[in-house]
Amino acid sequence: MDEILSLKRLGYLFYIVDPRKHIFEKIEEVPHYINEALPLFFLGYVLELVVAKWKNKKYHRTNDTITSVSQGILNESTKLFIRGFQVYLYIWIYDNWRLVTLPWNSIWTWLLSLFGVDFFYYWGHRFCHEINILWTIHQVHHSSEEFNITSGLRQTLFVYYIISLVYLPLALGIPPAIFFTHHDLNLVYQVWIHTRVVGNLGPLEYILNTPSHHRVHHGCNRYCIDKNYAGVFIIWDRMFGTFQAEDEEIVFGLTQPIQTFNPVYVQFSAYGKMLKTFWNIKGFKNKLSVLFKGPGWSPGKPRLGLKEDIPDIHAPREKYDPQLPMWCIVYLHFHSYVVAAFYIDLALQHQVIPQVVLVSGVVFCFISIVSFSAVMDKR
Repeated sequence: MDEILSLKRLGYLFYIVDPRKHIFEKIEEVPHYINEALPLFFLGYVLELVVAKWKNKKYHRTNDTITSVSQGILNESTKLFIRGFQVYLYIWIYDNWRLVTLPWNSIWTWLLSLFGVDFFYYWGHRFCHEINILWTIHQVHHSSEEFNITSGLRQTLFVYYIISLVYLPLALGIPPAIFFTHHDLNLVYQVWIHTRVVGNLGPLEYILNTPSHHRVHHGCNRYCIDKNYAGVFIIWDRMFGTFQAEDEEIVFGLTQPIQTFNPVYVQFSAYGKMLKTFWNIKGFKNKLSVLFKGPGWSPGKPRLGLKEDIPDIHAPREKYDPQLPMWCIVYLHFHSYVVAAFYIDLALQHQVIPQVVLVSGVVFCFISIVSFSAVMDKR
């Protein structure tokens, strides 16, 4: 427990690390930042529950929490295949196409990578909102009607394919070990900003992406749509005109809620809607526009659609929340924590994990979660 709660690991959550101790020559030396932070995500969730209870606020629901965690488990399982692809592609471009050889042990290279990774994350994230085929993938992350630590775990299966490509220009100069250090720390930082228990952070709001800024990003009120794409530094949104401060009470989720806790439906339902529109619309140019213009586009409208077409949503909005007996809620909590603990235990093992053990763990988690969804939807 002392190791888990060490100041070093706590620093990972807030991107507070000593650059001199996190400059690596070889990619094999880069710590498993995300794996090492997993127990802290869980502890952060528990702390968030306690603070919410103290404030007499309901920021968590069993059904929503389990659904978010299920998407996180599915997303992590894809790294069995995608992580190798991402590492190989980046290294191949660096070895064969780099334009400049920056010293791996320079603090300036480290800082350039810090801002470079976040800059390209901003644009990759913005593309995911402004290009319909990418929004179809990314909307999973916005499908929760709550906003808490577990919302940060609700990710699509295919997000790493997209983001991996966005970062590739950095391979023209940034050494792989330095890049992947900042790649992982950037993602770890973004988990804790998914919370409602942290208010305004004063002067930090001008520089950093904070819970207040990210609440706006997850809102479906008109004033929240397509705002605050930042990963770590909110300066990109301020520079490129996509910044929005938190104003009226935010309604979280999609403008058209998915109304299910089924992890398969959450992941893939938007594909069917997009393909139906693609099939029914007339004209090859219009079909391409369905894919590559904004999700609000339709013939005769601007690339991103019209703001007045966005539903004018205000709080309070009724949430999809079928009620379950207390014994069922208690059991679902117990079982989901056992599943999560099992998966985290696998992730924290630094030795090579036999593939069959890891895959069986993923299958066990998936079967459990799909079973939960039927109960939670009362179907």
